[in-house]
Amino acid sequence: MKTWIGIDLGSTTTKAVVLDEQGAVLGRGITNSRSNYDAACEVARREAYLDARRGLFAQRLRQDGAFTGSTTGILDELIRATRLEQHLDHLDALMRIAREEGPGLGCTQGGALGTIEAGMRALALDRHTQGMQPRSEFFRDVAGSDWIECARSLPNVDAANVDVYNGLFDKAILLVEALQNLGSTERVLSAALERALVGVETTPAEEQLLRKAIQEVCAVEFEETGAVGTGYGRARLPFPEEAIRSEILCHGLGAHASFPGTRTVLDIGGQDTKAIQVDEHGVVTSFQMNDRCAAGCGRYLGYIADEMNLGLHELGPLALKSDRPVQINSTCTVFAGAELRDRLAMGQSHEDILAGLHRAIVLRATGLLARSGGVFKEFTFTGGVANNTAAVDVLRTLVKENYDIDEINISPGSIYTGALGGALFAWREDHGLKTPQLMQTTEEVTV
Repeated sequence: MKTWIGIDLGSTTTKAVVLDEQGAVLGRGITNSRSNYDAACEVARREAYLDARRGLFAQRLRQDGAFTGSTTGILDELIRATRLEQHLDHLDALMRIAREEGPGLGCTQGGALGTIEAGMRALALDRHTQGMQPRSEFFRDVAGSDWIECARSLPNVDAANVDVYNGLFDKAILLVEALQNLGSTERVLSAALERALVGVETTPAEEQLLRKAIQEVCAVEFEETGAVGTGYGRARLPFPEEAIRSEILCHGLGAHASFPGTRTVLDIGGQDTKAIQVDEHGVVTSFQMNDRCAAGCGRYLGYIADEMNLGLHELGPLALKSDRPVQINSTCTVFAGAELRDRLAMGQSHEDILAGLHRAIVLRATGLLARSGGVFKEFTFTGGVANNTAAVDVLRTLVKENYDIDEINISPGSIYTGALGGALFAWREDHGLKTPQLMQTTEEVTV
């Protein structure tokens, strides 16, 4: 099966989108970028193709007609179970490496590591059973939190011992993230299906049908016909120079593909914010970009979440509970923790501080929009911050006040917009579809 892929190597996350022969999205994948860009690229690609097989699985069930249950229900359970299987595979690798690296740190780890591993496995299984959403979708973040909790629970352990164990985790996780293959696709999906069947009512005949469908989609061979890379770290991607595209162009084309009426795009990513104007073809006509620091971007919100011991997905709903938003004059990432602690010491609530922070972030972004030419219908908001309910609420208010625009386009897959644009560039090229002449310009920086 021929496929085309776009990879957006960002400063905090790396995204991949795979298209099928009709140019439709077949699968999407995401991972932490961290410092290992090469590994992040490969992991995001692998995740996208794993997602593609899940998509083919759903297609088989709908076309067959013999499965009378909810295709959405079994697919949701399969996705949850797949994540658990991958987490457990990573956990096995983490503990294996930790045991290999532990003696070199001059500490006796024997039984302690076994206790930590058992505790981390129990936490993962409990979250899955309870249907709980972890604070992060990335293994490093979830495992790091679980490791600390389990290390602190060891008998006869003091702060110094915990620091030793945490140092071991930091060393081992880097080696885990560099591993290219953890668990075969067939094993992961087959094991995930068995877990999923526990939570879904099926007949014996339907169970046999589901297992056969998994085997069939795992046997599909993907032929990667074309690839385009973009993003903050695009120069590190293992693609030829002609297969690298500006993130501005990819975000413009990706937003236009998601919402063909798009004329203005705002992307707030982990490290930068982009305000982009496009024409009716998705061709960039002007833009402004701030990438000199992470002020007012996703990474800033990540620091705030860490300081508050919250998941990123919890910040928006908490900010919406505010009665009196605090005025924030700076969104400097470097001083985020200190400023937060100062505000709390003054007696200001978490809700009011977060509401003020979200407003400050969006005000900074709307300044870029103004300098790019303003906001025109249709207006599309992309990037990870587009999933933040408080940021969307503030943006909707400001855009209505300043440009009299009521609607904002937000795709559920907004964080994949750049990767989608890259994949579309690759697909169009191989299908002889000429993309209209793109605006030739360097990505100037505005702060």
